[in-house]
This record gives sequence, C-alpha cells and structure tokens, in this order.
Amino acid sequence: VQLQACGGGLVQPGGSLRLSCAAFGRILSFNAMNWYRQAPGNQRELVAGITSGGETNYANSVKGRFTISRGNAKNTVYLEMSTLKPEDTAVYYCNLEKVNYYTDHDVIVAQSELWGQGTLVTVSS
Repeated sequence: VQLQACGGGLVQPGGSLRLSCAAFGRILSFNAMNWYRQAPGNQRELVAGITSGGETNYANSVKGRFTISRGNAKNTVYLEMSTLKPEDTAVYYCNLEKVNYYTDHDVIVAQSELWGQGTLVTVSS
C-alpha cells in the first residue's frame, strides 16, 4: 500500500490550498485517514482526521478554517485549507490508521499506521 499526497505550495496569508491524498493497493479496511503536519523544530501534530464511518475531528488551531473530506474513491482524502496563516507553514503528511491490506502474495497484513510522503505548505507574503 502506498499513500501519495499532493497539493502543497506557496500561498499568501489569508489564501487557500487543497491537499489531496490517495491510497493505492489492495486495502481491506482502515479505521481513519488523517492529515498531520510538522513545522521545523516542532513535533508532528494531528491536523484533521476522518473515520471510515465519516466522522471528522480537527485540531483546535484549524477548526473553522480547514475541512477534511473523502473523495468518491473510497481511499482518497482531501484537506481544504482556507484563511491560511504563517503558522500553518509545515510539511503535511497523509496517514492511514489501523489498516488491513493484501500483499502481493495474497497475505493479509494488519498495520497500525501507514504514512505517505509529505507535501510542503508555505504561507508567506
């Protein structure tokens, strides 16, 4: 299973960006898809998550500004970011939580977390 995230870039304060993440592979199930971020010198933090049942949660710092949603393809998730602030500058990572999937040899693997590569969001004038 691979996670591919994209959509980062440079945006001015107050602007908007949309991040996308797609999970590729023979996925049986997962608990949630999440977005984390890590700014220089800081620990990685949860930004937003959406469960397989559609329940969402957000970090207090992004509530009302960010929206997480799933695409028509079950294993796709988006993060709509608006009213961006310089403190939102970070590398954003997509994450699959408690995932079960088939390997190439038809073996079922249970993994607590899978991570995609990060996508850099820079908010600056």
